[in-house]
Amino acid sequence: VGRESGIGFPNRSVGARHTCKHSLCYNSLTMALTVEEVRHIARLARLQLTTEEERLYTEQLSDILDYASRLGEVDTSDIPPTASVLPLRAPLRPDVVRPCTPRDRILRNAPSDQEGMFRVPPILDT
Repeated sequence: VGRESGIGFPNRSVGARHTCKHSLCYNSLTMALTVEEVRHIARLARLQLTTEEERLYTEQLSDILDYASRLGEVDTSDIPPTASVLPLRAPLRPDVVRPCTPRDRILRNAPSDQEGMFRVPPILDT
């Protein structure tokens, strides 16, 4: 994403000066959303927000974007790419050949069977 525009918001002012009201702030740039952008997001999510909720979510979502932009500033060049922080291991039991369950036992659970198979209602008109 370029610094000249935000995702899906062509008139977005990314990189504006940050005026943080929090006592602890590490970021001099802000990713502040506008109320119009919050309305757009709410419309996409099929949400109806009150004016107070729009104001609240504008502030909260802007704070989240600010925090995410700080994470992007962390030097991770010495950290190898990883898909998980947990050790790789298959949580599966060993693959052991066993006899299958007898067909008549399985079909006992079926509401209807015919010629050794589950009978189901037709779903396509012919």
